Amino acid sequence: MEPFNQALFLWLNAPEHPNPLWVALATIFAEWLIWAVPLLIGIGWLWGGENTRKAMLVATASGLLGLLVNQIIGLAWVHPRPFMIGLGHTLIPHVADSSFPSDHLTLWWAVAFSLLLQRGSQRSGATLALSGIPIAWARIYLGVHFPLDMLGAAVIAALSASLTLHTVRWYLGPTYQLATRIHHWLFARLITLGWVRE
Repeated sequence: MEPFNQALFLWLNAPEHPNPLWVALATIFAEWLIWAVPLLIGIGWLWGGENTRKAMLVATASGLLGLLVNQIIGLAWVHPRPFMIGLGHTLIPHVADSSFPSDHLTLWWAVAFSLLLQRGSQRSGATLALSGIPIAWARIYLGVHFPLDMLGAAVIAALSASLTLHTVRWYLGPTYQLATRIHHWLFARLITLGWVRE
């Protein structure tokens, strides 16, 4: 499996002299697009109704669970990144830690799959899920991940989304109440002004 992983990486990785436009585009996907996740959750919470807010909390739980699982996997089994074994070309800096699975894609797809599985947020979930594909390509193209890191991220994300949705009755009620109290405390002035929903 590892020879296939490395061969596919070399096929997708940037050439020795890449087109600057491709590098710029890949860098946006690989490093900046991830901020759309907290932005989406924040917008959904601040201006959404109760159902939207609950969907955002479940999606957040899915993302956090996925990242926790990744940390456990990384501690149990360290898989070197391409640049750690001198493979391919690396075009962005990255800490030399375990590559499997991709934290970026796990977070992105855990939130996306969670929304995709929840009634009323399937369109947002589908858009996010599809947007994860260029992120996966970009992180391989720029030399910080292997293709199987992305497959691992998809599996962990799907499991996290499924688990947090099926156990929602255990945590969503008290979490929603606590988050609502914090929301009222933090945004009391903006709520009064009508800029944020109560």
